[in-house]
Amino acid sequence: MNDSDKLLKILSNKDVLALAFGAMIGWGWVVTSGLWITEAGSLGAILAFAIGGLLVVFVGLTYAELASALPLVGGEHVYTFKAMGRGASFVATWSIILGYVSVVAFEAVALPTVFEYMVPNYSQGYLYTIAGWDVTVTWAGVGMIGSLTIAWINYRGIKLTTVISVILTAFILAAGIMLITGSTFGGNMDNMQPLIKAGTTGIFTVIIMTPFMFVGFDVIPQAAEEINLPQRKIGQLLIVSVILAVIWYIAIIFGVSRILNPAELAASNLVTADAMAKAFGDSNLMGNVLVLGGIGGIMTSWLGFYVGGSRAIYALANAGMLPKALGKLHPKYKTPYRAIILIALLSTAAPLLGRPSLVWLVNSGGLGLVVAWLMVSISFILLRKREPHMNRPFKLPGGTFIGWIAVLMSIGVIILYMPGMPSSLAWPYEWFIIGAWTILGCILYTYSIKKYGKSYANEYMKKELDRIA
Repeated sequence: MNDSDKLLKILSNKDVLALAFGAMIGWGWVVTSGLWITEAGSLGAILAFAIGGLLVVFVGLTYAELASALPLVGGEHVYTFKAMGRGASFVATWSIILGYVSVVAFEAVALPTVFEYMVPNYSQGYLYTIAGWDVTVTWAGVGMIGSLTIAWINYRGIKLTTVISVILTAFILAAGIMLITGSTFGGNMDNMQPLIKAGTTGIFTVIIMTPFMFVGFDVIPQAAEEINLPQRKIGQLLIVSVILAVIWYIAIIFGVSRILNPAELAASNLVTADAMAKAFGDSNLMGNVLVLGGIGGIMTSWLGFYVGGSRAIYALANAGMLPKALGKLHPKYKTPYRAIILIALLSTAAPLLGRPSLVWLVNSGGLGLVVAWLMVSISFILLRKREPHMNRPFKLPGGTFIGWIAVLMSIGVIILYMPGMPSSLAWPYEWFIIGAWTILGCILYTYSIKKYGKSYANEYMKKELDRIA
């Protein structure tokens, strides 16, 4: 591979941390924190995120070791290929791409939701009704324009993307800290009743949402070839980003539930903003500050998952598992611009599904994420057994123990999505998304393998792995 065909290796400590942490916290803490509390109760929601966070910490540890040992673009694609071969690599990577595309589409729907708080009655020009929600020209248009803007930023290069992410992440942190501080002094424990609602069913319902909220740490291994740091540092930053996100979500739930009582939660369209306003004496200005922080979260998440999704598609295309046209780099900006355009086409259509698609995207994308995490955890175990002498700059203690914990927890969460469980995916919308994505993957994979040959991926990946041996 010539230098002209390589991704730019320019990301620093703050770039990597802002990219991952900003991708994880996103907008979900603003738009869906009320749903978590009303489904499970204040303590129930905190427990759900603690359990989901524990899963992500264990999975993140396996990622940290593999990302430092195999710092190649594509992350999951590389680890699962080395451990289990071409077919498993495609399943894992296509699953994680579903998660990434779901997040990108989620943000395209979340953006017009923000405008409902800041610009009342802006939604005009009725188009149709879907799942009880009226989709309008202006509502869908805001999301579609936002999607194209984020795609353009990613198209123009990784440096522009990370500079914007660093600035916005700092603003999000400031807004979140103000909310938590205000709730500490202005809230009370009585508002947190009921502590647990609907028992384990409520907690499980929130647990299946947590993978979607925590996804983002895996953007780091996707962009591994663009990180200009020692290999061990890659693993360390990945774990730091996960721990910070767990603390963030639990703190936000605690803060919101201390400020707003159940009746206020039920009446609010944007509970985090309303909690911020109430914490500072019913100040609309402070509510809008929180919303601006939320917009920053939309942008950081949107930017981060364009990076993750486009690099995953780029890696599969170069290995001949997707059409090679998707593996081209822009001659000037050194971005996988065709993969970015593909994601833009998918996500820009999402606002046409209306606000109900927020939950559909969270749940269906969450299943794809956990499937990929399970396969990475299995790869961690297999590589520890088969290649004990592989260079591991960030090596976990305890042999395969952490990997087995990650596997068991991933399987447990996958079961929660299945039919018959109280928190199962909804029919037909969420299962339709899963089915359509699976069919699309089968078509593209079959086409690519027939065109480039079964041996192409093996030969290509051997050359790539030899580069870091």
